[in-house]
Amino acid sequence: MKEEKQPIFSVKNVVMDFKVGGKGFFSAKKTLRALNDISFDLYKGEALAIVGESGCGKSTICRVAMRFYNPTSGTMNFENNNIHKLKGDGLKIYRQKSQMIFQDPFSSLNPLHNIYYHLERPLKLYHPSNKKTMKEKMDEYLTMVGLVPPEEQGSKNPYQLSGGQRQRAYLARILAVGAEVIFADEPTSMLDVSIRLGILNLMNKLKTENGKSFIYITHDIATARYFADRIIVLYAGHMVEWGEVNKVILNPKHPYTKLLIAAAPDPEREEAVELPVLKDEESEVTVWTPESKGCPFRSRCPVAEERCSREFPEAREVSEGQFIRCFHQ
Repeated sequence: MKEEKQPIFSVKNVVMDFKVGGKGFFSAKKTLRALNDISFDLYKGEALAIVGESGCGKSTICRVAMRFYNPTSGTMNFENNNIHKLKGDGLKIYRQKSQMIFQDPFSSLNPLHNIYYHLERPLKLYHPSNKKTMKEKMDEYLTMVGLVPPEEQGSKNPYQLSGGQRQRAYLARILAVGAEVIFADEPTSMLDVSIRLGILNLMNKLKTENGKSFIYITHDIATARYFADRIIVLYAGHMVEWGEVNKVILNPKHPYTKLLIAAAPDPEREEAVELPVLKDEESEVTVWTPESKGCPFRSRCPVAEERCSREFPEAREVSEGQFIRCFHQ
């Protein structure tokens, strides 16, 4: 009997609520539901893309995974351990094996120290050795991420590097820590178009050759298809479509996924695509609360039905490995 593949990182029914407002003496705080019933598995050596508009909850997933927040309900498990209950050595191991790449490469490294310093710190903490061995390891990681010659690049301070080089340096630091799961929060969005592909290729190399697993946060459908194996489309904190990346992008089923793909520039498209925009009186639809009902996309949906304002569709499989939450399809 074939052994079932086990996920390295698993999210089950995660809900994340935030209290907002209430600054004035007479103003009451309100509850904003940033994530609603999020569930997925991540396997070793694969990339899972999470795409959607700004404010849809993509980065919140990463922040919950990094333990910046405790979820309102649901669990996140790393190697079958609930990460929000880890303490002591278990927490130290999780912090070593899960790392995050931030969107801004110009603030993620300490400008007062050179690149060697940024690699030496995690090596001393997690993989202590003599100076010679440590220097060899640092040069190995710098070479692996394309910062060559390593002696020259490692001696530079971050302000002497370009944005792309800084992201490469940060990836070298992640390798030095020993990360297995990497949460990449729009790591190429602040880089020049000409160097984005190099960073994506580097992450792809780490995935295929080194077995690293990625949660790739992006609003860019094109890079998601290029890098990821599977994809989740998020809207207002809700998973609306997910599955194997080529199936979802080449044959989208949910109206919101179709909208995202239509919004991507296409020089061969003869007519401009008019995207639906929320009216002022409909703006509360994207501000989800625990009391909200129905589908959050209904006010922008061209195929919305009356029941869409009352019920949120159950997840269903529309083709092998492709799921949506929509009454229409």
